[in-house]
Amino acid sequence: MMTEDNRGRYKALLARDPRFDGIFFVGVTSTGIYCRPICPVKPPKEVNCRFYKSAQEAELAGFRPCLRCRPELAPGKAPVDNSQRIAHQVVQRIEEGNIEEKAALEAIAAEFELSSRQVRRIILKELGVPPIQLLLTRRLLRAKQLLTETKLPVTEIAFASGFSSLRRFNDAFCTRYGMPPSRLRKNAGPDSTVSNGTGTSTLQLSYRPPYDWPGVLAFLKARQLKGVECVIDDAYARTVKLGGHKGWITVTQAKKKNALALEFTHSLTPVLPALLSRLRNLFDLDARPDLISKQLRKDKRLAGLVKATPGMRVPGAFNGFEIGLRAILGQQVTVKAATTIAGRLAIAFGERIVTPYPELTRLTPAPSRISKATVDDIAKLGVLSARCKSLIAVARAQVSGELSLDNGPHHNPDVTIERLAVLPGIGQWTAHYIAMRALRWPDAFPKEDIAVRNKLGRVTARQAEEMSQSWRPWRSYAVLHLWRASVEPTH
Repeated sequence: MMTEDNRGRYKALLARDPRFDGIFFVGVTSTGIYCRPICPVKPPKEVNCRFYKSAQEAELAGFRPCLRCRPELAPGKAPVDNSQRIAHQVVQRIEEGNIEEKAALEAIAAEFELSSRQVRRIILKELGVPPIQLLLTRRLLRAKQLLTETKLPVTEIAFASGFSSLRRFNDAFCTRYGMPPSRLRKNAGPDSTVSNGTGTSTLQLSYRPPYDWPGVLAFLKARQLKGVECVIDDAYARTVKLGGHKGWITVTQAKKKNALALEFTHSLTPVLPALLSRLRNLFDLDARPDLISKQLRKDKRLAGLVKATPGMRVPGAFNGFEIGLRAILGQQVTVKAATTIAGRLAIAFGERIVTPYPELTRLTPAPSRISKATVDDIAKLGVLSARCKSLIAVARAQVSGELSLDNGPHHNPDVTIERLAVLPGIGQWTAHYIAMRALRWPDAFPKEDIAVRNKLGRVTARQAEEMSQSWRPWRSYAVLHLWRASVEPTH
């Protein structure tokens, strides 16, 4: 019998959403094989699927592992990940960490208890190209966008794209594209210089339409962290610190294109890949609104809401720790009250920064600074003692490495939710909210949420959980629809 929980998993299987990889496995009765939800083979019929939490459970039930997706390589289930995820890790570490290819491979290999030679062999076998070719393609495509859309100097573009020298950049460009980089400069978009002398450039971030830009802006505006971020007219702006690089950004909706327009200060050019990745998370740009809406419209309680707000997104996090602080401060208070208190915390503990916007004067409070604060230091801002202790506990767990609130390819949301829930003052509701936004978990469901329960007919948390089963695996999006339609918005 197919339960509501398993129907949600089947929808995730059809979507091949990598966020579910390692969270469950599917056994196919017609073949006797079990797979990961990202398996590239043709999806089996729903009636033939059996779902398991682990590869061990699937094998105990008599299924044998798929030779295509190799369940033993699922993240969190073995000391080695599949080649696509390893490749992603290599690219991400090199781009965000600004380190050389060899060092990145060694770091990834150590994490998976492999040698760098084994990592290279896995990628070559599965994808047909060595890691350096994957990196080269990513770097060249990013360079192409920068050359086309900005007027940044070619040398800066070379380094921002990940090349260690201008000579290597020119050689790679000519070899791969058969022309020098300068040939793409003709149609470059205008750069600008703001009042404080800091240069800026603009890039486009694409998305799948429709996209509810007004709804995303309204959500972020109601929860903006004073001094750190603000919504002005139809634009979102915030301060940024990535590694040792500081600056600010603004994001607007691009005209006549399915994209957002990002304006960034040139001080952030060296960490541009990390910046783009975080913004795609914040604005939920990789969502599939077609699949999500199709599933949610099946519930008559949501059908009208989905139709009224096509392209609904779940705003994520630019900084996971920032969302953690905001979630704790929002416990059992209104959105407005939580926003006010969070602003005080940012002003008190955030590092100062100068921008052309009077609303942007602080960087997000760092975990290291909050971890060293006392209860009295935070309480004088109007924060209850219990929440002060929660804030400090989360900060210390983040600093020690016991907890990570940044989205990543190896995150198991269930594990992070469990780790959050054992910290003082953090319950399931807060943990699920953090998972929804900071971890980008599409199936988070804070069933205790009073606004959600009231919108569903003033039901109990248990009844809300039962009702939500048909929305899986997109319950986070259902929650946003209910919040938007509620007169009692939460967080």
